[in-house]
Amino acid sequence: MVKEIICTICPIGCHITVKGEGDNIESIEGYTCNLGLEHAKAEFSHPVRILTTTVKLESETSPLLAVRSNKPVPKQLIMDCMEEIKKVKVTPPVKRYDVIIKNICGCGADIVATGSIE
Repeated sequence: MVKEIICTICPIGCHITVKGEGDNIESIEGYTCNLGLEHAKAEFSHPVRILTTTVKLESETSPLLAVRSNKPVPKQLIMDCMEEIKKVKVTPPVKRYDVIIKNICGCGADIVATGSIE
């Protein structure tokens, strides 16, 4: 398998080509620094993302509350996490960084509020 990864570590945005299967990487080309090399290895084998979205809010002033994961979530679990988030309805008051969903989908990340609402 060949995967092209655009590095997001710095503004250069190197186009890195990784060849391999699963955790076995045969070759990596196109990076200009060691940070890019490490980013490409991680993105190829175990891609993760910070999940940002909204949850329903029981409030007269706002129907939604912005939330995010407090650490990266495995990319393959993003849609499962969104299904869990869809089921949640939060009642104010909520403070920034309050945990809305603990250990979502068993991945170790919590979904937290990004703002406060009374």
